[in-house]
Amino acid sequence: MNELIPLMVIVPMMAALLISAFSKFDKVIKILAFVVAICLPIIPLASNYGLHYFGGYQPIVDNVTNIVYHPAITYSFSFLQQIFIAVIGILTFLVVFIYLTKYRKVSGPYLFLLFMGTASVTALILTDDIFHMFVFFEILALAQVGIVAASSIDYSYEMALKYMILGSIGSPIMLLGIGFLLAMTGTVNVTDIVAIVRGGLLNVTSPVFLLSLALIFFGWLYASGLPPFHTIKSGIYSKAEPHGAALLQSFTVISMISIVIIMFRIYSVLPIFEVLIVLFSVIAMILGVSLALTQTDFRRMIGFLAVGELGFIGLGIGLGTQFAITAGLFQALNEIVITALLFIGFGAIVNATNEVDTRKLGGLLAYHPKVGIMLLIGGLAMAGVPPLSGFQSKLMLVQASLSCGYPELSILTIMVSIATFVVFVKTFYSMFLRPKPHDLEVVDKDVPRAMVFAMLILLIIIIGFGLFPDIVTNGISSYVGGMLQ
Repeated sequence: MNELIPLMVIVPMMAALLISAFSKFDKVIKILAFVVAICLPIIPLASNYGLHYFGGYQPIVDNVTNIVYHPAITYSFSFLQQIFIAVIGILTFLVVFIYLTKYRKVSGPYLFLLFMGTASVTALILTDDIFHMFVFFEILALAQVGIVAASSIDYSYEMALKYMILGSIGSPIMLLGIGFLLAMTGTVNVTDIVAIVRGGLLNVTSPVFLLSLALIFFGWLYASGLPPFHTIKSGIYSKAEPHGAALLQSFTVISMISIVIIMFRIYSVLPIFEVLIVLFSVIAMILGVSLALTQTDFRRMIGFLAVGELGFIGLGIGLGTQFAITAGLFQALNEIVITALLFIGFGAIVNATNEVDTRKLGGLLAYHPKVGIMLLIGGLAMAGVPPLSGFQSKLMLVQASLSCGYPELSILTIMVSIATFVVFVKTFYSMFLRPKPHDLEVVDKDVPRAMVFAMLILLIIIIGFGLFPDIVTNGISSYVGGMLQ
């Protein structure tokens, strides 16, 4: 059933195009969007693992060097891709469901952007072609800009423009690095490039190879929202609709791990590569939680916490061992789910109060106990409180740092987790537990049921991954083991 592999990209992409074409027919696009959204998590779960060669071009063996070349664009599908694509499919379904129930008349262009973004990140994590990766990375960046610009939040156009301007710098720099790789190896297939590098057919200390690393690494920092791009990344979260922000942060996480896995396969022969990953990840962890402490807008607070959580992902990958990379990828999976829960939950509060300043909120637990409790559990999961999923991945990162001989990184991981706990408890108290301000008006006491349903589904995943982490860690570990061979 390898024919299903390309459908993971084709189905949301065709849905986006059809929705755009029939955007005037409100009922038609609602039905189409809902049906496709249901199918998104089902397709990866129904697919077999394996490779798909576009155009039917099979690999070619060089009789002289015995190197296998892949002339076709190749999609690789294993457990890692399956679990991440399935989770993205679930999240896309929940976001589309919230959107369809929130608005009586929906926007075809907005749904187009949601599905096109989903198709792009799916292609990013499936592809074994570095230029193909760049093409969908560009499509994803445009979709993210559109999702922010389409929101009804003040200054969303300004933030979308800033992100687009930075993208016009970061993306060409990454493309230039890819061009250098192509010039040195004669191919853009990642497996072929890895074979050439590890086979000693390329001088890995050459200035051109090192420059390609620097250029692609810079583009990766932009795609991931790591420093120095952390402020703009948290900004686009705060200027998008809450359900849109939930999907945007998942796009960021998938972009981060997709590109860094490709870089790791190519550049792990250079000791400086892992040092750079750890360095920028540590900076992100410290900056993210430090800036979150200073925020009074809870949307920016979650945005900066999300940036800090990206640092945990990078830390695991930068340590470079099978256990550490597994921990980093498990942390990535947890961040997608946990941060989505927080964005949607706090979005429900905006829906009820029309207020985002924590200094002007209070006493909301009496009005929205369900939302409050689920938000509390989500915040505790992000802080790494047992037995939730965030605890499992962060415990693995602490163990990985110790096993690699870096106890100071273990201490930093614990300290940042404690600081995250403090940030969230402070925010939760301000919004839900302290006395309600006299001038605060709760506009709508009923939180949309679609939001509560979405939070409940995400909460079940968080608790499930926390109680039974082996469900995902064993498969991820097997993938990492094969990548490191």
